[in-house]
Amino acid sequence: MTKTILRALKGETLPTPPIWMMRQAGRYLPEYKATRAQAGDFLSLCYNPDLAAEVTLQPIRRFGFDAAILFADILLVPQALGADLWFVTGEGPRLSTITDAAGVAALKPASDVHETLSPIYETIRILSRELPAETTLIGFAGAPWTVATYMIAGRGTPDQGPAHAFMEADRTAFTALIDCITEATVEYLSAQIDAGAEVVKLFDSWAGSLKGRDFDDFALAPAARIIAALKDRHPDIPVIAFPRQAGERYVGFAKATGADCVALDNGVSAEWAATHVQLDGCVQGNLDPRHMVAGGPDLVADVRRIRKAFSGGPHIFNLGHGITPDADPDNVALMIETLRNG
Repeated sequence: MTKTILRALKGETLPTPPIWMMRQAGRYLPEYKATRAQAGDFLSLCYNPDLAAEVTLQPIRRFGFDAAILFADILLVPQALGADLWFVTGEGPRLSTITDAAGVAALKPASDVHETLSPIYETIRILSRELPAETTLIGFAGAPWTVATYMIAGRGTPDQGPAHAFMEADRTAFTALIDCITEATVEYLSAQIDAGAEVVKLFDSWAGSLKGRDFDDFALAPAARIIAALKDRHPDIPVIAFPRQAGERYVGFAKATGADCVALDNGVSAEWAATHVQLDGCVQGNLDPRHMVAGGPDLVADVRRIRKAFSGGPHIFNLGHGITPDADPDNVALMIETLRNG
C-alpha cells in the first residue's frame, strides 16, 4: 500500500501527514467557475459525469492533494428518495418538505435510489481511470441527521429548529425518516465503492445541535449502522466520520461507530484532540478555514502547530470545515508548502 491517506487510515504515523481539503473543488477556483458555467447550473454539474469528474480533478492538477473527493452534493439522496430539489442562486438548496409520518411513508424505498444516482457512479468510474496513481479517491454522503434537517425544513436553518420540532412532536415518525435515510445511504455509498471509491466519508454537518440521548440515537447510532453495513459488504474500505461540532462527543466516537478516522472541526484544539481522540486511531483536520482567506504568518504558524500536535499518531491534514468561496488559491498553496516542507 503506497497511497499515504490509506496508510494513515490503517493507523500508520507518517513523517508528513497526507492532505486534502473539504470542498477543494469549488467556487474559490476560477477553473471551477468556468466549468460550472458550462454546465448551466449546480445540479446539472452534479449529474454530468464528465464535468463533475473535471471539477474533481481541477484541484488535484493545481495543488497535488493526496486525495480527490467526488464532486456531488449531500442532497442528491433526498432527491433520489423522491423529494423535489432545486438551488436558488445566492441562497442555496431548497427541497419539498416532510412534516409528518405520511410524508415519510411516501418516500421511495432505499433500493430505488440508484436510478437517480447512477450518473454519480459514472463520475467515480471516470475518476478511477483519470486520477494520478498516487491519489486516493474519496466518496461521500451526508449523515442521516444532517440530511433529515434539510428534508424537514426544506432548506438550511441556523439551529435545525424544524427538525428538532418534528423529533419532539413525533419521535416514531422522525426515527422512521432517519432509518430511511440510513438505508439509502448504505446503498449509495456501497455503490460508490463498487464504482471505485477507495474511502468514504460521512458528513454530519449539524451533529453539534444534538445533545444527550438525541446525539446517541440520531448521530452515533446511524453512523454505526452505516459503517457496519459497509464493512460487511466491503471489509477493506475505510470510513471517515465527521460529526461536526460534536465537542466532547468526539471522544470515543470512532470506537462507538467503527469509523477508521474521525474528522475534527476547528472548534476543538489539536492539542486536546491529540490527547482525547487520536488515541483511538486516525484523526483528520483541523485548520480554521478562515486562514484560506487571510493567509500570512498566522496560517503558517497554525499549520505547523497542528502538524506538531498530531505528530504522535495517524493524521490526515485538512480544514475544520469546507473552504469558502472567498478563499485565495495562493493561501491553499502556502498551506500545502508549509505542511510538506516545514
